[in-house]
Amino acid sequence: MLPVGQVRVGGFGGVAGLREWLAANGIEAVIDATHPFAGGITANAAQAAESLGVPVLHLRRPAWVQESGDDWRRVPDLAAAAKALTGLGDRVFLTIGRQGVVAFAESKAWFLIRAIDPPEGALPARHELLLARGPFAEADEIALLTGRRIDVLVTKDSGGALTEAKIAAARALALPVVVIDRPALPAGARSVETVAAAWDWLRGLAH
Repeated sequence: MLPVGQVRVGGFGGVAGLREWLAANGIEAVIDATHPFAGGITANAAQAAESLGVPVLHLRRPAWVQESGDDWRRVPDLAAAAKALTGLGDRVFLTIGRQGVVAFAESKAWFLIRAIDPPEGALPARHELLLARGPFAEADEIALLTGRRIDVLVTKDSGGALTEAKIAAARALALPVVVIDRPALPAGARSVETVAAAWDWLRGLAH
């Protein structure tokens, strides 16, 4: 679904290209509402906007919260996630999107790789690719995990309700979950967790 108004699809050509576009279009405020793991465009937006003196806000949906019964192993990045699989089982449910799967290419484990689009780069030698888009129901996730005899779940801490059911399913089945932490926001960044809060910030700029 696209919002009402002018929509641009595609990149800007790095910080310089984005800075030029902001200036040419007389942009007075930037709200970065990209995916929590889209670290590149977030950094570019912050740098380009701040270089022009344009206020910038980062909208990030809340991260998932570990609950009683969860067995989480937090790691800083994909490489650490691949290493963390040692000793957790031979059958892995990998839900990190299409980018980054190459970090697991050398693993000897079997992977159920779920993504919206086919992954890029090398894949693990033993794998099944499942192309699907959320939302997913907890009962369906439990059936998937049990049907594929999954030992461990690997996920990015994306937050949001669309794919949270896999976390609940792992909890119900007492499976370990390797959770990849979000990249840090740029130093000094202002951020909010809801669209309503972003609107409040935007209205405040007009006063």
